[in-house]
Parts: sequence; structure tokens; C-alpha cells
Amino acid sequence: MKTKKYTIRRFINDVHLWLGVGSGIILLIICLSGTILTFEEEIKSVFAEEITVSPTETKLPIEQLAQKLIYEGEVMRVSISPEPTKPYEFSVKTNKNDRRGTTFFVDQYKGEYAKKPENPLDGFFMANFKLHRWLLLDISIGRPIVGISTIIFLILSISGIVLWFPKKKLSKLKWKHLKPGFKIAWRGKWKRINHDLHVTLGFYTAIFLVIMSVTGLFWSFQWYRDAGSAVLGTEVFGGRGGGPKIESKIDLDKRSVDFTDILNITERELPFEGTTVLQIPADEKEIFNIRKYHDQDFFKTAVDELKIDRDGSIIAKEIFSDKPLNEQIASSIKSLHMGTIFGWFSKTIYFISCLIATSLPITGVIIWLKKLKDKKKKLAKKKA
Repeated sequence: MKTKKYTIRRFINDVHLWLGVGSGIILLIICLSGTILTFEEEIKSVFAEEITVSPTETKLPIEQLAQKLIYEGEVMRVSISPEPTKPYEFSVKTNKNDRRGTTFFVDQYKGEYAKKPENPLDGFFMANFKLHRWLLLDISIGRPIVGISTIIFLILSISGIVLWFPKKKLSKLKWKHLKPGFKIAWRGKWKRINHDLHVTLGFYTAIFLVIMSVTGLFWSFQWYRDAGSAVLGTEVFGGRGGGPKIESKIDLDKRSVDFTDILNITERELPFEGTTVLQIPADEKEIFNIRKYHDQDFFKTAVDELKIDRDGSIIAKEIFSDKPLNEQIASSIKSLHMGTIFGWFSKTIYFISCLIATSLPITGVIIWLKKLKDKKKKLAKKKA
């Protein structure tokens, strides 16, 4: 009996099959939780009470508003929306474990404030976040498991693209050979439909799944983050925590600006509509750090930065669009992974891709089980 030659394609097929079968449950959990998290903010906003303020001619100084919050804890930063009916959002470190700060809504016209109310879905989405990042296990255990599974998912995505191409030499490939791989034979038998759902939908979403995998690994392994930073030529997540503190070199008697001046300078230097975030200096030695987001534009996650000294002089000005491509990519890793980079447009694409990714382990296992069943039937016929 003539045995089939073990080709590279068969090897890729076996790798795709056994990695998929072995990691199917974990990948399904990661993809499903990722799908749920895609529109977290939008879903939570439906159940949240919308807080608005009534604009008047004058706004209270930020210093005065911050002073009202010192009884709640250490005031860290303030976020200012370009919409006049939205209150200022102050982040306050209420205790030593409150690293990110608790949000307080402050009426910039009247000075009244209130702690951001808890959303009834906070617990649900936090559980999904922990499930997505470390499978609800201890972080030291769950994070590497998710990381290894993500590497497997990356291999599955790339090998899936290779297997999508027909068994033909590239020189002999024609459109009629490729055409069936672009559509689902809805009129076929369930076996064919399931096969097309796995192969065709997997091909359409492969590029987005590769992007999600490549960017997701930055949270799983320090060695990957270091390697990624080396490849990009700039540090990934380098600006976490606001970066190094810079002390003012201006003498006390020459310090002349307040937050109102800082906002005016920001509007002059960054003349576009967007959310402005000001870090509240911890003491008089620190300079002013400002971030302004392009959240009103198509490229929503781009952010420009200013560092302003105590006399109003600009120490540094970083415009996102002026940065080299490697720095733009490095600073967009999170938005590339979550699909927030182009707002609703990219989120919708990611949601559909994640939904399809959730189905791939299921349709893949069905294909495998069907092949096993057919193989048993063939063996039974030969014995008969």
C-alpha cells in the first residue's frame, strides 16, 4: 500500500489542528470575554445616569475646585471635556491603594461635586476583564497561561491563512481556485456550511486577529515587551504613571501662571476640540503636564502633550502626528489591541472579528470530529 508523502502543508495542517484542539476551551473564553469588553463603555453608559451641568458666563478656577476636593484625598488630575454641559472629572487618590484614583464630577460653574456613582455593570465587566487577562486565576498563574494561549492563537491565525490557499502551486493558481474561499455555501449540507464558517470567516478576520494577538502579548510577558520595544526602537508603555517628574527651574518670585493661564496656553498651542487632561502638581516644584486627546476626530486615540513651566514657558511640545511611525505605533498599542483607535468604526470591526474568533474553536472541533467519524467509517468498510 502506497503511503502519502508527509508534506509541509500536512505539517502546517497538523500544527493547526492539534494546537487548536488543545487550546480550544481557553481560546474560546479569551475571545468571548474580549468580545464582551469591546463595547464596555458604550454598554455601561446606557445604564449610567447622565450627569450634566448648566453653563453660565464664568467658570470657577481649577485651583478653587481642587481645593474643595482635598478632604476626599490627594487630587491627581482633572479631565475637561470640550462640551460645556459636561462637568469636570477630577481623579482623587482616596487611599494608598487607590492607584488610578476615584472619579469625582465637579460642576465648574457652581463648585458642587459628587463621587462618580457605581454602575450596575461594573462587577460584570470587571469579572470579564479578569477572565480575559488571567482566567480569574492568580495573576502569576493566569497571565502566562493567557500569554501562551495568545501565542498559540497567533500561530493558528497565520497557519489558517496558509491553509486557506488551495493545494496548487502559486504559478498555477487562478481566480477560479481562490473564489470558493471567499464565500459560504449556504445551500450546501451542514458539513460544508460549518467548514466554510471556519475557513472563510477565519480568513476574513485573520489580519485583525493577528493584530490583537501581537499587541495582546505586551501585557503577558516582560521579555516580549522588551523585544517589542527593541524592534520598534522606542519603549512600549514607557509613559505609564505620567513619566518622570520634572521640577521647575523658575524662581518663586517669577512664577506667574495659574491653571486658567495654562488652559489658555493649551488652546493656543493645540487649537483643536478635544478632551484636555491636566496633571495637578503635587507641590510648587513640579511643572504643568497637559495631554489633549483627538477624541473628536476620526483618529480618536491620538494625543498631543505639553510641558509648561511655572512662568508659562513651554518646556516640551509633542504632537502625535509629528512623531515618527515607530513612536506612533508604540503609543497606540492599547488602542490597537482594544479596537478603540478609530472609535465606533474600528470597534465594530473588532466586535465582529472577536465574535467570529469565539466561533472558530467550535467550528474547528466539529470539522475534526466529523473527520474522525468519516475515518472510522472507512476503516469499518475495509474490515468488512
